[in-house]
Amino acid sequence: MVDSLISRLNSFFLYFILIDIQCHIQLVNDPMESLTEVIEHQPDLAMSDTVPLEQRYKASMVLSGVGDALGYNHGIWEFEKDGMLIHDEVQKRGGLEKLNAKDFPVSDDTVMHLATADALVKVGEGEGASLPVLYRALVEKYIVSMTDMGGRAAGITCMDSVARHRQRTDKDIKIPFNKRGGGCGAAMRAMCIGLRFPDPEQEHLLIAVSVESGRLTHHHPTGYLGALAAALFTAYAVRGTLPVEAWGHSLMEVLDKAKEYVRHSGNCVELNMEHWAYFGIQWKSYLEKRGILDGKSKPQFPESYGVKERESFYRAVSFKGCGGASGHDAPMIAYDALLRAGNSWVELANHAFFHGGDSDSTAVIAAAWWGALFGFRGVPEINYQRLEYRDRLSKLGQRLYKLRGKPLGTEKE
Repeated sequence: MVDSLISRLNSFFLYFILIDIQCHIQLVNDPMESLTEVIEHQPDLAMSDTVPLEQRYKASMVLSGVGDALGYNHGIWEFEKDGMLIHDEVQKRGGLEKLNAKDFPVSDDTVMHLATADALVKVGEGEGASLPVLYRALVEKYIVSMTDMGGRAAGITCMDSVARHRQRTDKDIKIPFNKRGGGCGAAMRAMCIGLRFPDPEQEHLLIAVSVESGRLTHHHPTGYLGALAAALFTAYAVRGTLPVEAWGHSLMEVLDKAKEYVRHSGNCVELNMEHWAYFGIQWKSYLEKRGILDGKSKPQFPESYGVKERESFYRAVSFKGCGGASGHDAPMIAYDALLRAGNSWVELANHAFFHGGDSDSTAVIAAAWWGALFGFRGVPEINYQRLEYRDRLSKLGQRLYKLRGKPLGTEKE
């Protein structure tokens, strides 16, 4: 009788296991099951803890270069407006796992990101470090970076602003407010600032350095706040304590602190305040659309979110139809890609690297965050082994790792 009861119980449990499996299969195969999909495969922060932090630092720098190089593709994919065509071309080449880094040079994004990291390391490892010394080093490194822009499609705002710095005879680093300075050129080179100042106690430094490094070329809130977002989210990735879906909510709080910093900086305050609101309005709208403004909920995506849907969305959040070309939407699209991809390098590439907007800029940012979370795990070696400037990027990542959290000497501006 006991054996009969056990047999019945086993059949009972087996029945419900089969039902559960069937429900999961139906959920996967039925795209019309609901209007929105709540993403549950968020980046596993426990997984991040299994990758040594130093390795994640190196990966953040190296993979940012990979994202840039693949998104750029000699300028062919960066300036291609048809995202579907890019995805078709990737598949014709055998998919992401067949793309050899040696065939994809980096763009201006990585060259200037290297310049930012060079300045951070030079000042951090030297004597007499201070914010003014760091800002001067950034200017010098950005000037040098312009000698390495052949075939890399450097942005007009960056080139014009750096030329202004090069021609100066005084030691001032400030440039005039620029109503057309809202592009992504400040954001694309700022991720490593979050590697240098990852700790919550250094948030004031992260804010100051990202804002001031940004307005060395892009003196407009939409431009330099993009640098703040790029740096801040890198710091969050390094810490590994804040769920990725909460990053956007936290950014909205940090924007208030950045506003106070700019108010007290005394640099074109009235014009900066006049143009301040746009960045925050756009980000609040995005976070509401994904259902994560509260910093607690899981992101909601359209049930159908393929290439065409993403192209439409990226254009919708852009300033003038080119997704990722501005300071607000380059980190926004990168964040959207990270939320959707979770720990999948392939999905990150599909969403952030290959689209009809400013693809190298969204890619360089998203890949830096992803590397800071997951290291090189799951990334085909062919994607990064022979990347241009790989050794330099990796060594800078290692040096930034050693400098992380270190005080910056005199911290007065």
